[in-house]
Amino acid sequence: MLRGVGAALSLPMLEVMGGLSLRATGKVRSSPRLAYLYFPNGVADGAWGVDRVGQDGQLQQLNKWMAPLDPFMDQLVLFRNFWTPRGNGHGAGTATWLTGGAFNGEKVHAGGISVDQLAARHFQGKTLLPSLELATRGEGSFSTSLSRNSISWADASTPVPRDIEPRAVFDRMFRAGKSGFANSSVLDLVLEDARRLKRRVSHYDQHKLDEYLESVRAVERRIEFAQEQKLRAVRTPGLEAALIRPDSGIPQDHGEYLRTMMDILVLAFWADATRVATFMLDHGQSNRYFNFIDGVKGTWHALSHWRDFSGRTEDDDGKTRWSSRNEKLEMYNRVTTWHTEQVAYLLKRLSSIQETDGTLLDNSMIVYGSNLADGDKHADRNLPLILAGGGGGQIRQGRQVGGREHTSVSKLHLALLQNLGVPQERFAETRTSVSLA
Repeated sequence: MLRGVGAALSLPMLEVMGGLSLRATGKVRSSPRLAYLYFPNGVADGAWGVDRVGQDGQLQQLNKWMAPLDPFMDQLVLFRNFWTPRGNGHGAGTATWLTGGAFNGEKVHAGGISVDQLAARHFQGKTLLPSLELATRGEGSFSTSLSRNSISWADASTPVPRDIEPRAVFDRMFRAGKSGFANSSVLDLVLEDARRLKRRVSHYDQHKLDEYLESVRAVERRIEFAQEQKLRAVRTPGLEAALIRPDSGIPQDHGEYLRTMMDILVLAFWADATRVATFMLDHGQSNRYFNFIDGVKGTWHALSHWRDFSGRTEDDDGKTRWSSRNEKLEMYNRVTTWHTEQVAYLLKRLSSIQETDGTLLDNSMIVYGSNLADGDKHADRNLPLILAGGGGGQIRQGRQVGGREHTSVSKLHLALLQNLGVPQERFAETRTSVSLA
């Protein structure tokens, strides 16, 4: 770590830590990281998958709604006919997506500890934080539902608290206690230690350190800008009132919000502040409006029930109408694509960071998926599910996995735990893992 008065900044792997000769011979191995990215409300039939696949399962062409992931096709594993046999629906399916258990609606019980927390226990004491649990601020009538807002569980009855504010997550990783320097840049506080380190390391390490510190500064600038805008609104007559969130529920810069959280996740993995993370892109029955997407109107949950376009069901807001089933379906699919674009942003960031033995994406396992298949049917079979990253060379990528038989997602969870080095012989209802090699 770099240290200063009131701050501590974790560092990425440098040559000076393992030696140049080790990097040249490929013996320095980065620790694998694991992240689960969850999205609610499923995807429409046909909007998730491939248009063309080879006989050996090789991915040849993704469908048009998944096209943002085209640049990373050779780094993906798409899963077909995977499901959660003991949990389904907005509430139970969300709560048990990572536990493989069954949710008891009469009491708080998710069936067991979640996969991310098993991994976090394995890394306890090896990183600054055992794990990160990220989420966006909820919107709609189910924002306070425990089961719809919890995918990470310390045990069957204890959900792990989620962080929804970028500044709070950033401070957890990079600030040390109540220092009185709350408004100072972390980089400013550790600058002298950084200068001393740079005088002692190779040109390769100097370049890598500069690159890393600039990435930290970029997140700081983004957070500072948001704070400055808020203060400016208070100081400027009339501006504060004009910036109040519209009654229609359209979020303020929701894409920027997601990307800031993703940038922090990247920093956490890059700095080895943690090796395990979850990120709920929204709660399990999101009523968020996506009217900021061109051609989209209505809430996400309403759009997921695309076969009914009357605008008069319990899922609708009583204001929005659609002209046809196809129009509503197209809007639902645009929301799916928009979220896929945000995941592509994360993968691009991870792939741009070089470690001693590949990129950060090469050394990560990023799972992206939902607890529902077709949202209108509340379908529990053939869940949308992908794995990105090489897991430190342990994963054979660029292919589709799964056949006609339904496979429990628990088998994937078990495989990922084993890839992390967790001595786990079973998870939930399964003792066998899916082959990723």
